[in-house]
Amino acid sequence: MTLSRRQFLRAIGLTTGALTIGNALEGPFLSIQRLEAAPLSAAELKALADVALDRAKKLGCTYADIRINRYRNQIVSLRTSPDRASGTTSGKVNHVPSVIESESFGFGVRVIHSGAWGFAASPAVHRDQIGKIAAQATSIAKANSALRRRPVQLAPVPAYQDRYVTPFQRNPFDVPIEEKLDYLQRSNAAAKKVSGVSTVNASMWFRTEDKYYASTDGSYIQQLIVQTAPSMSATAVDLSSRKTKTRNFQVQPVTGGYEHIERCKMVDQAGRVGAEAVEHLAAPSVSPGVKDLILLPSHLCLTIHESIGHSTELDRALGYEANYAGTSFLAPPAEKMGKFQFGSKLVNVQGDRTLPQAMSTVGYDDDGVKATSWPMIQEGVFMAYQTIRDQAHLVGEKASRGCCYAESFDHIPFQRMPNVWLKAGPDGTSLDDLIGQVEDGVLIDGRGSYSIDQQRYNFQFGGDAFWEIKGGKKTRMIADVAYQSRTQDFWNACAAIADQRFWENYGLTNDGKGQPSQANAMSHGCAPALFRRINVLRTE
Repeated sequence: MTLSRRQFLRAIGLTTGALTIGNALEGPFLSIQRLEAAPLSAAELKALADVALDRAKKLGCTYADIRINRYRNQIVSLRTSPDRASGTTSGKVNHVPSVIESESFGFGVRVIHSGAWGFAASPAVHRDQIGKIAAQATSIAKANSALRRRPVQLAPVPAYQDRYVTPFQRNPFDVPIEEKLDYLQRSNAAAKKVSGVSTVNASMWFRTEDKYYASTDGSYIQQLIVQTAPSMSATAVDLSSRKTKTRNFQVQPVTGGYEHIERCKMVDQAGRVGAEAVEHLAAPSVSPGVKDLILLPSHLCLTIHESIGHSTELDRALGYEANYAGTSFLAPPAEKMGKFQFGSKLVNVQGDRTLPQAMSTVGYDDDGVKATSWPMIQEGVFMAYQTIRDQAHLVGEKASRGCCYAESFDHIPFQRMPNVWLKAGPDGTSLDDLIGQVEDGVLIDGRGSYSIDQQRYNFQFGGDAFWEIKGGKKTRMIADVAYQSRTQDFWNACAAIADQRFWENYGLTNDGKGQPSQANAMSHGCAPALFRRINVLRTE
């Protein structure tokens, strides 16, 4: 079955109407799974939560919490590519739209009995099932107690009765699919106008998490988290050599609404992105060797994530994630906290769950801990790990850093990465100032392929676009660039950081950890930064 774009948009319109009565529809471009469970009031949620808490207390649990959560996800994308039936040089194109939407709803109960954790979950949210699941979680805790080395110890937390909502202006799920596809088509058309651009892909990703948390500590907390992430890429092809280069327009993902799509200037930037894909295709390879690097925020965000974000996770440092995600060179904690020279004195890194619009920003974590911000690295010295309530005492701290999170109601919450961001440099330092300090170097924009060892120490990063710097000037585009270093060497090579005017907050939407694996999102803001004498590789 084939549909013209007009037919597809008409089908989407009909589908949207049908969805309001809960139908599940199939089609060549659609995957929509809608939920029929009615929203619950705060009073109804509290009554259900109390069933779990009361049952757990009657069964002898020393602690219990319940999360009753509803999730909604939507991905709208459009691929514009040559019509191969007419020949790739005919000028005719195909627009292939896709809409994927899903919802889920359920609850998870966590308890401590006999000094051990127990967890169980269900998608059937009613009083009888909640009581049954609370009992199952208790039985699991009792079984786990035979294996524990020491009793679970929770850092104290105040009791909160609160509601937190991500600030947003336009709910992305209220925006018609047709409006979203029209925006993507305008973006693709602008990039496709550039001679040499073969294929353009653009997409929008939206997620809401409506979560209710209650605990035997006395907290009752409701939160609505809204996340929005657009993206676009253009690919240029040399048909004679069959060589391709893809340029990505890396848009900052945010906690916020559809207004971010309207402000991100994807349509305005599409022509530039297409032109840079073509330029990159013809660019010469880098001359490898020891060079200075200037890394833009769209690129440096990933280096921060992999080398700082993951190495400062306490569960890695303690070996709890050794089987899957890996360990950390920042171990043992007693020898590293407040002592380890992680970077130069310019390197000041914040752990954070409060930064406006950042992807890991919330009101409270899944331990009921109020969101906070703290220095992880001060003037280059490592100061503090990411922690949750049952970890704080392991490093001599009295309070959690609020990093407890679960991907879904049926995943057990554990320690996940918050927003980890690099503070800007001193006032009066511009990107041009950084470039002016470089005699022989490379400017890198956007994320590329990378590899890093399981201790987060030895790494290699590529990028999305590269420019040569000669004699303090940004010159031609070059290709096939990667750099290699060790985490401590790299951050101690940080020689300058641009000021707050150039600070940007990029992020990731799909960081994996845990068994079974869970995904979460976070942001890594920074300003352009200069690193001296880094080993640059030619990848082709």
